[in-house]
Amino acid sequence: MLDSGAGMKNLNLKPFLFILLVFSGLVWFGIATASGLNMQSFFDFMRPIPKVVTADLLLVGIFMKWLWRWKRLQSWLIPFPDLNGTWQGHIQTNWKDAEGKTSGPIPTMLTIKQSFGRMSCVMRTGEMESHSYLEGFCIDKDAQIRRLCYSYTSKPKAALRDRSTPHDGTILFNIIGNPVRKLEGEYWTQRQTTGSVTLTFRTAELLDELPADLLAHPMMAGEAETESDKPK
Repeated sequence: MLDSGAGMKNLNLKPFLFILLVFSGLVWFGIATASGLNMQSFFDFMRPIPKVVTADLLLVGIFMKWLWRWKRLQSWLIPFPDLNGTWQGHIQTNWKDAEGKTSGPIPTMLTIKQSFGRMSCVMRTGEMESHSYLEGFCIDKDAQIRRLCYSYTSKPKAALRDRSTPHDGTILFNIIGNPVRKLEGEYWTQRQTTGSVTLTFRTAELLDELPADLLAHPMMAGEAETESDKPK
């Protein structure tokens, strides 16, 4: 997960400290003026400091809770994008069944819950659900790199585990667009399978189940056709 330390690491620190310094100066000046303090006195000069620190902490708290998502702060102050919401698309895997066949594109949905210092990613298909346990951004503006990477545990539905076992994996997305409307990347797993994933933004709402308009998993569809072909 992205803890608060990782979030601060991804913050453009110099402009943030400049803003905080200017804000502190304005608060100090406002308190000193309103209180009629004697600036020639050292004790009067230092008296607003506790209130200034309190105001600074309040500003930082508001920033970490809400302001970091403001699009006008993106890039120059916040280098990582706001990816909150539900993304939909498809997976193309190199996994082969017992007959050596690879399934076609698999409809999938990814929900991302993100705050300034934390993130969780949940991917769902008709057969499985995966949850992230280690997430992070790789941002290098000079090298034109914007990526999201996370490791996950995937748990197929219980009825399907005879052919699809629980496993861990890692996925690396390229972040495309400004504002971001596309995630495109690839994954690899401890089952020695790989594949590509392409997603587009669907809604800011975090959906908790696969929408009906996303097609069934190709393997499930194939099995359904096989069952229907059997003599009754």
